[in-house]
Amino acid sequence: MRDDFLTAARSAADLLRDPAVAAAWSQPSALPEFSVGGLAAHLAYPVTALPDMFAAPEPSEPTIPVLEHYARAAWVGAELDADINVRIREGGEATAAQGPEALVAQLDAAVEQLAEVLPTMANRPVRLSLWGPWSLLVDDYLLTRMMELTVHSDDLAVSVSVPTPELPPTVTEPVIALLTALSVRRNGPTAVLRALSRAERATGITAF
Repeated sequence: MRDDFLTAARSAADLLRDPAVAAAWSQPSALPEFSVGGLAAHLAYPVTALPDMFAAPEPSEPTIPVLEHYARAAWVGAELDADINVRIREGGEATAAQGPEALVAQLDAAVEQLAEVLPTMANRPVRLSLWGPWSLLVDDYLLTRMMELTVHSDDLAVSVSVPTPELPPTVTEPVIALLTALSVRRNGPTAVLRALSRAERATGITAF
């Protein structure tokens, strides 16, 4: 999991270095009300936030499973103009104001730090102060970050008309498994079964 997370993080950094991203920095992205730069910053955040998070003391809040984390997260199912989504976009846009070169440098530095820290780090709880009074184990949290990196890499690539980065199965398979589990919880197993096997009976399903 930890090596796979770093693979996804390095892939995201390579995507941010694509000249098409810098060229479109202030233009609208494929995500509503996100500029390309804001989306790029949002893509980088699952990596750049981790060194400080992992350096913090072990939290006292309850540690919960991954699916319970998504059941509690305020952004899941929230409207585009909900406070939590507005704050997420504003945070991305504020970070994007430093420009593409600074963001790439920040992301590269975080990847280097994490490459040193993760191999020696126990699978202990980490505090999720942004989302609520609960914690996740390190490896569970890295899975959620790997999902963010994978999904938003596609968003950013589509936004600037470049190919979506190809990631190895060790990255994509856990992400797809997580999204499938979230889809089953939201839509029920029958709807997911039909979506994957019977186009004539399938209905639109999403994980969030």
